[in-house]
Amino acid sequence: MGECHHKHDDAGHAHSHDHDHTHHDSHEDHKGHDHGCGHDHGHGGLFGHHHVHTPASYGNAFALGIGLNLAYLIGEAAWGVRSHALSLLADAGHNLSDVLALGAAWLAEVLSRRTPTANYTYGLRRSSILSALGNAVALLVVTGGIMWEAVLRLVQPHPVAGGTVMVVAGIGIVVNGGTALLFASGGRTDINLRGAFLHMAADALMSLAVVAGGGLILLTGWLRIDPVICLLVSLSVIVATWSLLRDSLDMALDRVPRGIDPAQVEAYLRTLPGVCDLHDLHIWPLSTTETALTVHLVRRPGESGDATEGLLHRAAQELQGRFGIVHPTFQIETLTDADHCVLASAHSF
Repeated sequence: MGECHHKHDDAGHAHSHDHDHTHHDSHEDHKGHDHGCGHDHGHGGLFGHHHVHTPASYGNAFALGIGLNLAYLIGEAAWGVRSHALSLLADAGHNLSDVLALGAAWLAEVLSRRTPTANYTYGLRRSSILSALGNAVALLVVTGGIMWEAVLRLVQPHPVAGGTVMVVAGIGIVVNGGTALLFASGGRTDINLRGAFLHMAADALMSLAVVAGGGLILLTGWLRIDPVICLLVSLSVIVATWSLLRDSLDMALDRVPRGIDPAQVEAYLRTLPGVCDLHDLHIWPLSTTETALTVHLVRRPGESGDATEGLLHRAAQELQGRFGIVHPTFQIETLTDADHCVLASAHSF
């Protein structure tokens, strides 16, 4: 929080179950203490946290998905080489990226549960954001490589065993589609699981298109159908992946989560009893499922310590209920304190 130092509790506690509790440390009208704002002022800090962790069942989902896709991609790559089918090799490439993506997402999910330390005071929750970003980048890179190979096949088509392509890709629909369903529910709320879901859904779509392409090749004998379908499916994968890349990059850069309107949060905080002003409001994602907030609240003259304590508890609970902000931290200041605080400017960090 820049130069305006203040005391607060550590919110980085990892637990194996959902819970809701608050800590507060409210000091009223401390005199003679230098807090880095060039003045003496009272301050209070509170963390209200409700940890939203991925259910343990997703560990089994990751293990099952990785095992199925490893077995399938080995067989698919072998048949793709044997039948000279770019579509099968493209699908196998997606499956390889999916195995790596599932492994990264699983590792991030495990790391996000790690207990905070003195050096990593929020634990390793942010690894889930990095995993989602890595998944998006990897999928786009692999898809770009496949599209390049498809363009080359348009220029110089290769013979393709349509029947073999249809059978192998049909198995892929079951494997990839089934694995995607394992993460469908979690993908709605956790961008890390959303990355895993998109990888698998993209491969299921690719497999479906490959089946259609194999059938058309058998009927028409036109070999360019294989790379044409590959290009069309690859474009759809890029479109589907773009939002994942955008959202994960936003999280990595500490953008306010898209489901939260900072103007509404500020408006709510200004309605709190005893609060006459506020500044230095920050809202950012701690992980793919948790949001944090820090703010300086300026209190009206004459407010008691008991009133401040009640204010902190109320604000923490309502921020969670209204906006899903589970790690709020408040610094309470008087009007005199706010006038001299170096963080009162909208342009200070």
